Amino acid sequence: MAKPRVSKPQQIIGWREHISLPDFGIFDLPAKVDTGARTTALHAVDQRVFDRDGARWVEFKVPLKNRRTTRQICAPILEERDIKNTGGVPERRLVVRTTLVIGKRHWLIDVSLANRAKMEFDVILGRSAIRRHRLLVDPRRSYLAGSPIDVTAASSRNPIPEPISDLQKGVKE
Repeated sequence: MAKPRVSKPQQIIGWREHISLPDFGIFDLPAKVDTGARTTALHAVDQRVFDRDGARWVEFKVPLKNRRTTRQICAPILEERDIKNTGGVPERRLVVRTTLVIGKRHWLIDVSLANRAKMEFDVILGRSAIRRHRLLVDPRRSYLAGSPIDVTAASSRNPIPEPISDLQKGVKE
């Protein structure tokens, strides 16, 4: 007789949630959860592609509207692909991989870098980021997951090399 499959209970999240991207030094950031968007997008400006040890990397700034600060980040480029913007027009974007923290849970996600200056949220969490993580989105409610926990120890297991910190770059917040 086959053993019954035990699955984790589903967690309900709202259409807005506080998230963290600890690999990028971004914590407790309001995000719009959008199941209509396939890919997660992060507001990133001044993107500069360069080679490091034979791999393509990108250096970019993340202006955080809710804190009136800017984070300077470096990350390896996962891929470059066409992604439809809010108007449905495909645009070429760089995609990087990072750790997402929502509530007490964390996992790796792919994030496209886009100029979201005219958007209300600095980050939009697309359906591919939450797929297979037993999350249900309640479009009537917000901030159900609670504050993202500190996963500094967990993110140290992340295979992405340490991003260049603002202090190393001499950038002030």
